[in-house]
Amino acid sequence: MSSITPLQDLSVSSTDQLRERALRSLERCGVRVSPGSGPRMRARSPITGEDLLDVPAATSADVENAIAAAKDAFTTWRTVPAPIRGALIKRLGALLHDHTAEIAELITIEAGKIPSEALGEVQEMIDICDFAVGLSRQLDGRTMPSERPSHRLMETWHPLGVVAVISAFNFPAAVWSWNTAIALVCGDSVVWKPSPMTPLTSAACSALLERAGSEAGAPAGLHQLVIADAQGGQVLVDSPDVALVSATGSERMGARVAPRVAARLGRCLLELGGNNAAVVAPSADLELATRGIVFAAAGTAGQRCTTLRRVIAHEEVVDALVRRLGDVFGRLPIGDPFAAGTLVGPLINARAYRGMVEALDQARADGGELIAGGGRRPVAGYPGAYYVEPALVRMPAQTDLVRRETFAPVLYAMTYREFDDAIALHNGVPQGLSSSIFTRDQREAERFLATDGSDCGIVNVNIGTSGAEIGGAFGGEKSTGGGRESGSDAWRAYMRRATNTVNYSDELPLAQGVEFA
Repeated sequence: MSSITPLQDLSVSSTDQLRERALRSLERCGVRVSPGSGPRMRARSPITGEDLLDVPAATSADVENAIAAAKDAFTTWRTVPAPIRGALIKRLGALLHDHTAEIAELITIEAGKIPSEALGEVQEMIDICDFAVGLSRQLDGRTMPSERPSHRLMETWHPLGVVAVISAFNFPAAVWSWNTAIALVCGDSVVWKPSPMTPLTSAACSALLERAGSEAGAPAGLHQLVIADAQGGQVLVDSPDVALVSATGSERMGARVAPRVAARLGRCLLELGGNNAAVVAPSADLELATRGIVFAAAGTAGQRCTTLRRVIAHEEVVDALVRRLGDVFGRLPIGDPFAAGTLVGPLINARAYRGMVEALDQARADGGELIAGGGRRPVAGYPGAYYVEPALVRMPAQTDLVRRETFAPVLYAMTYREFDDAIALHNGVPQGLSSSIFTRDQREAERFLATDGSDCGIVNVNIGTSGAEIGGAFGGEKSTGGGRESGSDAWRAYMRRATNTVNYSDELPLAQGVEFA
């Protein structure tokens, strides 16, 4: 069976058009890109695969200076009452609202997201600002009963210090906002090293925060943007003046970052790879499951950490489900994300495309059957643009290939008979970010949510693996890193805890009945 459509040349916006749009959006956000001396970095668009602009790049010395400035600003900012700190984030949220179109356009230009997804990312930023403003009046501790008479035992939370935010290309603005809005409300300062693939989006976001800080009377240097390569990131990771390193990226990156931060006894918040799966039970609504699976697997051209990469379907429904998925995969509109109707934009670069090709070759070698997609759509005049058809592959087993994350739109379909086998397949990968089950059997749903069910940080019922809301903590287990960002009590990662005992008596009793006299 195959739903592969004939490969045809795509027509996309020209590089000149994209450059003009980018400059216009940057200017409206308060950023002017002008020629200059010193190190430069090229901003590129995956829509055409060509460079757009040269932007200033930070050296290792620049990163060190940014850390020093942020450390200095922290000594002032930490003493500002949290509700007053919240006023800064409230203003940032308003500016993001006013400049939603510009930020979203830059996201589409640099990351290749369709406008709907780019606008959704900006809305996520606005939402986390709203959350953080409310949080600024709820950074509460606890009071516990003391075993000693006339004593009060309590916990208080205090700002941590300089927070380094290292973000990835696929969510070039939202992940920064998750960290930065919470960190600033908690009383920390921030140094942000965005992906080198999205410097324009980061410059626009930083400019809006700088404007908000100026209007709110925040100290200079509170937020520092460093557009740098991996060496710049290494400075952040190794600096003893950085209290917390919040890094989003690949498992390989996390495996390098974590030991270096641990070596200096610093703190890490890691959001790494996800090899996410959906279990489709015999009772599942296949229409609902198909819709949820397709968005989760093909949205953002498969370049989300929450992208669905494995379907584990019961043997009674697997054939019908695969037919449905193959049909939809074969009809997905692929092309210029700015073109009306497009649902799948480009891969970020040639490396991502090579990873997809290698994965499909290995899948065939492992006995897999390509059901749909997998081809590349060429773009006339732009050989460096990589548009691909999301691929659906029927696999006989969960091979080593399937246990690895391929950051591209490749979905592996497998079969199970007993529910325990489905859970074992689901959990039988190193990663543990997001998961879902499609079922109308409450017992199966509850089991999937239970201790012996999914081992992921995000567990869904009758929805896909992508599309987390900011109210819940976001993050995963195992090689995904164990970090939590965004909502719930994720704010605690950005603060330090102090246990306080207050004696309001004239006696000095010791704990546990110890006598020392």
